[in-house]
Amino acid sequence: MADPLSAAAAERELFGDEDFEDLSPSSDQLNSINLGSDDGIPLDSENSTTADLLEGSGIRNLELEDEQMDNETKDLFIVVDNPEKHVTTMESYITFKITTKTTRCDFDNHEYSVRRRYNDFLWLRQRLEETQPSHLIPPLPEKHSLRRLDRFSPEFLKNREKALQKFMSRLEDHPVLSFNEHLKVFLTAKQFEFQAYKKQGSGFISRTADSLRNLSASYMMKNRSPEFTMLQEYIQTFGEKLGTMDRIQQRLVKEQMEYVTELNEIGPVFTLWSNSEDELSTALTAVAHSIETCCNAVQESVLTHLGQGLSLEHISETEGEFGQSLKEYILYVEAVKAVLRRRDAMQMEYELAAEELQKKKDEKEAKTDLSELAKEVERLNDRTVCADSDLKADMERWHKFKRKDFRDLFIKMADKQISFYEKSLKAWEDAIPLIQNTEQETKKEED
Repeated sequence: MADPLSAAAAERELFGDEDFEDLSPSSDQLNSINLGSDDGIPLDSENSTTADLLEGSGIRNLELEDEQMDNETKDLFIVVDNPEKHVTTMESYITFKITTKTTRCDFDNHEYSVRRRYNDFLWLRQRLEETQPSHLIPPLPEKHSLRRLDRFSPEFLKNREKALQKFMSRLEDHPVLSFNEHLKVFLTAKQFEFQAYKKQGSGFISRTADSLRNLSASYMMKNRSPEFTMLQEYIQTFGEKLGTMDRIQQRLVKEQMEYVTELNEIGPVFTLWSNSEDELSTALTAVAHSIETCCNAVQESVLTHLGQGLSLEHISETEGEFGQSLKEYILYVEAVKAVLRRRDAMQMEYELAAEELQKKKDEKEAKTDLSELAKEVERLNDRTVCADSDLKADMERWHKFKRKDFRDLFIKMADKQISFYEKSLKAWEDAIPLIQNTEQETKKEED
């Protein structure tokens, strides 16, 4: 079972020691704390310097073996793809094809194919929160997370598809959520059946009341466990760091594109200059070629980072792979806070019932009343204990795939930076002999 120290140590590897110094629990605290398809999207098999190092060390091979073993034991596979636009007299919307393959006996068939829109995914997540309140429910992408991009554009749909695929992948891998009845209906029901089923859910007023109760629980609760207090502090600090990184990466992308614009402006200047300077023509042409190579390398780095197929004017309007991963975990921070509030609400109900039982004992109420209340207190206590166990297990899983996600993300980012600087360095190294030859020829002419 993972603890806050191991989680904080992992974050130090990602963000640095100084930023996460306050997250380290003391030795006394540690003694009492224990936390913890053909239609599919192709994986990136790009070979690069950092990847080769991992391959050589054997780490990548071990990970692939673990993933292969997981796939061999899995009995539920979900693929989200093939977005399709629908236009009606009232609205225009997008649906995604959801293909499910399973060997579970509680499914009537082994394969299903349905179409669902974003609001259906939102409904599913709300039902999961209601029926599995003690579990960490993966976040969905924001409804309009890509700002000025047209929500029907290929770029928006591609990013939305990836985010929804990740949401479903998180669910299919979860040992409890993957067996939820609402998920089964979402994956298998025909459209008219699904719409009828959705109308049976809890209403807006009920959900609002639950939200208000969850929000008030943290203030009314008297004896929150130190482990969950530390978890709340950790997740708050983690969210702040992600927000800072998100703002910085957006600024870096903007600066890179401004750099591309400037290179595009200065490159032709050297080309035109070479046309009027015969003696310096070779050197000036070499400089112009190097600038053009650097410009292409920057554009390739940004486009690879943000997604192929984007036009340059759209680059500043999308978060890209790195930004989308940060956004997902910023939303995950809110999801963790939400499940902590739900857990606090359960403990609050138990504490109130226990206080009422003690009060009646002090007042010597009728024995029958005490018996019923004692059973209720015991039930609420059992529910709280189970909720704590569920949350700890989910947080252990979350820390595990969080570390893997950020490690893979940073490795890709490092590889792209290495590739960019290698191309730029080679361009200028190739230009140096041409510039030196020009200088030698000039000296010969002067002599």
